[in-house]
Amino acid sequence: MLASVTVRAPAKVNLALGVGPLRPDGYHGLATVFHAVGLYDDLVATPLPEGCGLQLVVEGEGAGQIPLDGTNLAARAVAALEAYGARPDISLTIRKGIPVAGGMAGGSADAAAALVATDALFDLGLGKEQLLDVAATLGSDVPFALHGGTAIGSDAGTRLTTALVRGSYHWVFALAEEGLATPLVYREFDRLSAGHDVPEPVVPDALMAALRAGDAAALGKALRNDLQQPAVHLRPHLAQVLSIGHEYGALGGVVSGSGPTCAFLARDDAHAVDLAVAFSASGVCRTVKRAIGPVPGARVVDHRSEA
Repeated sequence: MLASVTVRAPAKVNLALGVGPLRPDGYHGLATVFHAVGLYDDLVATPLPEGCGLQLVVEGEGAGQIPLDGTNLAARAVAALEAYGARPDISLTIRKGIPVAGGMAGGSADAAAALVATDALFDLGLGKEQLLDVAATLGSDVPFALHGGTAIGSDAGTRLTTALVRGSYHWVFALAEEGLATPLVYREFDRLSAGHDVPEPVVPDALMAALRAGDAAALGKALRNDLQQPAVHLRPHLAQVLSIGHEYGALGGVVSGSGPTCAFLARDDAHAVDLAVAFSASGVCRTVKRAIGPVPGARVVDHRSEA
């Protein structure tokens, strides 16, 4: 058995997020294009003596907002692997680099990291497909945090198809003062769409063509998020954030996932720096981060053997 395993998992942005009508099971059908970007959470897993159970520590910005009990997605990931031979006696330390409650799937990244770390720590020998199956039981964004890169997500987002992408893209993220809970945004979507015919969601052809061509300008024009309007209704200042991105020449801007983080596509690294400076000076957001995508999914970056 290894003495410790460190796994790094990326944040995501939805290049397109189409939301279908509310289904009888209480969920919405989704058609989305996930894109992994270089903001990361690191998870360190170490085995504990038998009987200790799970010990969970979270460090970094926003750590105080994250539950440390069995509702934590990383804790649920460890529990899910007990059926495959994992021991419940494990210490997880999560170092947050992904915004908390920011629409960038930080909790899902932690769950994916916990799956990879637990598999490696206890030498379970699970293949990627098995891990993806387990990930799908934990949440709609967890499989993509394992997958990484750029992928089309269907059903509830858990069925993934790798997308053909040329080149890399420079992103600027404007982070809000307070988070925005995903269930609230979906409820607002349902409220705003009440009485209207909500079509089944599809992935925009123009967006996929832009990715295949490596055309950042076309990609910026094709960004889409059906949750953007409800997120702006709940946080009206997001409209000002999106407007500033347009004013300073972003190729495109969109609320990331359920928000409240806003993602802006830049022409290149220099333009990304200029956008970041503009947002920092504007005072409309808490902080600004830059990142490049696509990047790989959750992966082991360090491991130590027992002496």
